[in-house]
Amino acid sequence: MFVASQKRKENIAEYLLYMWQIEDIIRAAGLDIETIRRNIVDPSPLDDDSKRRLTEWYESLIDMMRREGVESAGHLQINRNVLSQLATLHDTLLRDPRFGEYSKRFYAALPHIVELRGKAGDDPKGEIETCFNALYGMLMLRLRGKELSEATAGAMRHISDFIALLSHYYRLDEQDELFKDNEN
Repeated sequence: MFVASQKRKENIAEYLLYMWQIEDIIRAAGLDIETIRRNIVDPSPLDDDSKRRLTEWYESLIDMMRREGVESAGHLQINRNVLSQLATLHDTLLRDPRFGEYSKRFYAALPHIVELRGKAGDDPKGEIETCFNALYGMLMLRLRGKELSEATAGAMRHISDFIALLSHYYRLDEQDELFKDNEN
């Protein structure tokens, strides 16, 4: 909760990846608040009030996951909303000639995005979600201590650079600074 809140303010991409990880942690705990309390909340160095609030946050996420039917797979609506906002901003930036660097980074990443979408089978996602799926997959591989091939690492650099710029523009947009008269 505390980490999510901070990431939400600072970097929307990190926030979204963190929230996907939280969804998976909740699933790994069998959507059981006692397991989460015992393994995550209790060992944390937080004071009692903060532990209570963290427990309530996990309880609310568990409840949302059950109500939304994402107990075993998929993402919470709050996270899908962030993806939708990012996709809308992405479309806006691509159409605006003031954001040439953004277009350049997107088109550098696009062949890798297309390749990943081609591997998605019958359920290809949009460009932005495909990028986040790739970034999350890379995170999971790193957590397992697996190395990326040189080609995959190169593709991920293009995708990471593109998503980093999108995240930067998202933050500026939230601060009503994105479309000011100065060149971005």
